[in-house]
Amino acid sequence: MKKTEYIEALRAQLSALPVPDLEERLDFYAESINDRMEDGLTEEQAVAALGSPDDIVAQILADIPLARLVKEKVRPKRRLSALAITLIVVGSPVWLSLAIAVLAVILSLFVALWSVVVSLWATFAALVGGALGGLVGGIGFAVGGQLLPGLALLAAGLVCAGLAIFLFFGCKAATRGTAILAKRIVLGVKFAFVGKENKK
Repeated sequence: MKKTEYIEALRAQLSALPVPDLEERLDFYAESINDRMEDGLTEEQAVAALGSPDDIVAQILADIPLARLVKEKVRPKRRLSALAITLIVVGSPVWLSLAIAVLAVILSLFVALWSVVVSLWATFAALVGGALGGLVGGIGFAVGGQLLPGLALLAAGLVCAGLAIFLFFGCKAATRGTAILAKRIVLGVKFAFVGKENKK
């Protein structure tokens, strides 16, 4: 792929970005290609060294705050007529309540997802507490002359410790997975804003 084709592919996929941001990013990648060519690479090799345009677009969108994309998308490109303003105001009880409902559902799903992660970590903390309590209590009973209750508490503490070790890895995986999912959802929303702009 040639430099001009690469830059145009980036421009087409990032057309929804604010113009200053778009030009800054395109200038950066054009300069990166030029630098690689000065280092002795051919134009095609310099372009290939950057990676595919899709990967670059995903990286750029991940770095741009969602609020900025939404603000740029919602900003009217032209002045609204009196009729359009009237329709927006008259229809606001419907569209505003629907928008609030959608945001509430999204927020509740997000909170529910993270509450599962928090409850897993709380269970892990309870198992650690049970393990420590069982070990300390078992030793205390054994030293106090009550061998059978002491052994039972020691066994319960060891079971809790084993479960806590297994649950720790599960908690780490659930936290990492939830964070990746949340990041992908935000990136998907950003792509939706960019994609809608491209289809116009």
